[in-house]
Amino acid sequence: MTEYSDSHLKSILQGGRTFAVVGVSMNPVRPSYYVARYLGLKGFRVIPVNPAHAGKRLFGEVIQPSLAAIPDPVDVVDIFRRSEAVPPIVDEALECFPQLKCIWMQIGVEHPQAAAKAKARGVAVIQNRCPKIEYQRLFGELRMGGFATGIISSKL
Repeated sequence: MTEYSDSHLKSILQGGRTFAVVGVSMNPVRPSYYVARYLGLKGFRVIPVNPAHAGKRLFGEVIQPSLAAIPDPVDVVDIFRRSEAVPPIVDEALECFPQLKCIWMQIGVEHPQAAAKAKARGVAVIQNRCPKIEYQRLFGELRMGGFATGIISSKL
């Protein structure tokens, strides 16, 4: 797994307010759904992107068919697609969002060449990580066995 400092991950999660989630599912048991929902519950604006569901509503937003269809600026593009699908998504993101802060590739998603292209344009890249997991870990929300991390029950 690619290593990133906690301060780097925190700066991205604190600096990005609008996420475009590429490959979002409308199925609540799919990771792309519950990660996007979680980000929305944490105060991020989540713009869902999936051509198969374009025009429908999810999390109070219209699902967009592509990144190019999003009329507003985006800070982070979160990719829930196979690694081989990443290059055109990164190209589209770099073209559409001149102020883009980060390309975030989900767990199991990596593409070194696309990452290098984004980095060369000054865009941060996170690969093979999940913003929900990182947010929970970095901001003390991880739960283990029903207890918040760091809390010890005297009844155990």
